[in-house]
Amino acid sequence: MTYTENLWLFFSLLFGIVIVPGVDMIFVLANALTHGRSAGLFATAGIIVGSLLFRPLLIVGALYMAWIGFTLMRSSITVDQVRATDARSNGEAFRRGIVSCLMNPKAYLFMLAVYPQFLRPDFGPLAPQAAVMAAMTAATLLFVYGGLSVAAGRAREVLVGNGTATIWVGRAAGLLLILVSLVTLWEGVSGGTR
Repeated sequence: MTYTENLWLFFSLLFGIVIVPGVDMIFVLANALTHGRSAGLFATAGIIVGSLLFRPLLIVGALYMAWIGFTLMRSSITVDQVRATDARSNGEAFRRGIVSCLMNPKAYLFMLAVYPQFLRPDFGPLAPQAAVMAAMTAATLLFVYGGLSVAAGRAREVLVGNGTATIWVGRAAGLLLILVSLVTLWEGVSGGTR
């Protein structure tokens, strides 16, 4: 296998993992729906930065995800008006994007199980290979989550003023987060053995 073939295989796995809905995707979606496209893009940027760091917090991430889900299910949030996103909320979305990524169990699996398989000494020094793969990861995250931010920002514009719809969307997202966190906790506690 050549280095180029190795990178294409890595990208195929990477894209498949990023495109599967998970905590980061729901986080980006929630930010874009509640605060607009800009907040979704800043959340995406935070996730990209977080993806470049090591992620050792599987169970804490699952608990955080469950807390967000529980909060969403209990809330009656409606989107009544569109307000401009200020720099403070964008900065908050960025910081929370980093935290979301660092607590994302899907990211752990990728970094620990998939990523190392594509670092091959026969293709030269490992540091440049890792840098290329990190850039591919960041670009893929930007494409998928950035696109999601733009789409969710547009959906937000449609939902503004429709209180019943936004309440049910929030509750459905909360239930989904709780279910995913329970599966993640089970896998984390049981060690993933069957």
